[in-house]
Amino acid sequence: MSGVLTSEQAASLLYAEGLALDERRWEDWLALYCEDARFWVPSWKNETETTTDPDSQLSLIYYDNRAGLEDRIWRLKSGLSVASNPLRRTAHMLSNIVVQTDEGDESVVKASGVVHVYDPRRKAATVFFGLYEYRLRREGDWLIAAKTVRLLNDNIPAVLDIYML
Repeated sequence: MSGVLTSEQAASLLYAEGLALDERRWEDWLALYCEDARFWVPSWKNETETTTDPDSQLSLIYYDNRAGLEDRIWRLKSGLSVASNPLRRTAHMLSNIVVQTDEGDESVVKASGVVHVYDPRRKAATVFFGLYEYRLRREGDWLIAAKTVRLLNDNIPAVLDIYML
């Protein structure tokens, strides 16, 4: 079996991630992530630059491993996250999926994405859109080792959460 990640494999993994979120199959979604996976949404420093260091600069969302993601999913499932109750409905759409670099067992994949989010509490829809950068790692199957979302919205009129990106 070749260590090279194909465009089809990358797209299949990213589509599976979006669908698992849309269908609220939280455990399936978490299973797509490596144990040491990083999930990061940097904030904007100015009109053209985002923050570059999640450990010393402001982030919209930052988890430095899968345990943080697991804790967030536990809060969503338990109903203890008041800001996320009721859960928003989502529809993820990814495009322009490109394998940028391949280093054998790790690859960098870039994509564009749009997520339509409906908030039943506000009876309103929001669109979050941005640029994604994934680091995928082969651990038997290809898994997500890092996901960075460069959110392009100027205004976030609703609660932002990991399942909305």
